[in-house]
Amino acid sequence: MCNTASPPVRSFRDLMADLDAVTFVGDEDPQITFVEYDSRLMAPGALFVALRGSDFDGHAFAASAVDAGAVAILTEKRLPLDVPQAIVTDSRAALAMVAARFFGYPSRDLKVVGITGTDGKTTTSYILEHVLQHAGIVTGVIGTVGVRIGRDRSYDNGHQTTPESNRVQKYLREMVGAGVEVAIVESTSHGLAMHRLDGVRYGYAGVTNITREHLEYHGTIENYRAAKAILIERTVRNDGVVVLNADDEGARSMLGWTGAHPVIWFSMNGYPKADIVARNITGRPTSTRFQMVLFDVVVDVDLPMIGQFNVANALLAASLAHALGVDAATIAEALEQPLTVPGRLHQIDRGQPFSVVVDYAHTPESLRKILLLLRERYRDNRVLVVTGSAGQRDEGKRPLQGAVCAELADVSVFTNEDPRLEDAEKIIQDIAQGALTTGAVEGERFHCVTDRREAIALAFDLAQPGDCVLLAGKGHETSIIVGLEHVPWDEAQVASDLLAERGYEREKP
Repeated sequence: MCNTASPPVRSFRDLMADLDAVTFVGDEDPQITFVEYDSRLMAPGALFVALRGSDFDGHAFAASAVDAGAVAILTEKRLPLDVPQAIVTDSRAALAMVAARFFGYPSRDLKVVGITGTDGKTTTSYILEHVLQHAGIVTGVIGTVGVRIGRDRSYDNGHQTTPESNRVQKYLREMVGAGVEVAIVESTSHGLAMHRLDGVRYGYAGVTNITREHLEYHGTIENYRAAKAILIERTVRNDGVVVLNADDEGARSMLGWTGAHPVIWFSMNGYPKADIVARNITGRPTSTRFQMVLFDVVVDVDLPMIGQFNVANALLAASLAHALGVDAATIAEALEQPLTVPGRLHQIDRGQPFSVVVDYAHTPESLRKILLLLRERYRDNRVLVVTGSAGQRDEGKRPLQGAVCAELADVSVFTNEDPRLEDAEKIIQDIAQGALTTGAVEGERFHCVTDRREAIALAFDLAQPGDCVLLAGKGHETSIIVGLEHVPWDEAQVASDLLAERGYEREKP
């Protein structure tokens, strides 16, 4: 492996060598020390890349980027600026190839695992990281909760699971320098379709499930699946390992992109062709016991996580770990060690007489899974849920979320969740429409409260001894996006504060 201790320096024209079609403006060939698309982050020696986004067009900020030190521009049109320019058809796709070249193609020096799916990517990445580290393998992760390089370096990723390609390549280069052997990359449909992951050499791919999400961008479920399949195609092209969930129809559809390439299947439901199987699954108060068949080896596992969906996540992680050379006994041993996934089934306990659970569930399917789990756990009491839906995202899933909540929760409170540039109250009404279709009555089975803090407070006031209140949708996130502003928000802390206001002071780990 090569180790890059200092920032790389490349000539402007050399950086464009991997692009199929590029037109140069100017004869100069300056040295580039920095590749960036955000004009606010410019520095002397920078290459500014003008990207077109949903809210802003980077071309409008090229002049300010030059004023701040940019010595060249990658653009989709000629700009009236006296600096060298490289004109391409798609600057976002070009950025990915330029960034990979700038950072010396770091994924070639790593074993890169891509994990995709509608739900479960983050939990699976945490479990896989946990297993590999237990086996003595140095890991790096790029995902929803952030970026982790080894055990002692991390970065916040904001609300973006897959960063822009220049960030991805930078993190991968840092991983190489830190001695990372396996990079785990949560590979979203947006990240794959929008070229953020172009230039990443995948050797392993795993699919959790594929249901409905992000149709505001992809348009149809078929397009959504095709975006996910980019990961499969690239892994197959590299003669890599592909692992699919045999129990999920969407994951099975990925077989259409594998051709004759072999596939590893995992299953909890007795799929006859499965290579990795969980059987005799038994739920316990704080864990789930099952027997794992890993090809021809059988091991017993007491997973310190609840919910069958976490068994599925563990099976995918085990499948990938096995493909990376970890033996079944070590995998089983690791799966029994305590593991915390931020914002997933996080219990808040200040001594209140009802349970409070914070979880990131924000799709109809993930809400269904966690509500079914809580219904089973609190069968003699009630389940209340506080949830919302993101603005400028798939509008069609909103009534589906409302219907799921009305079907499985005794009381739902629909509230604000990253409205962005949309009207928060309209989003809430869209969710409520789904609840109404099930026959639920507003004011009885569900309530609409725009302010999220007030919504949580209402749920706590309605909760009775023995009930469970699920706070869904925000999980680990540290802000609510209102307009273009990230308003600080910590769901667990807000819940803890509201409980303290009600006189509950004891806090447990």
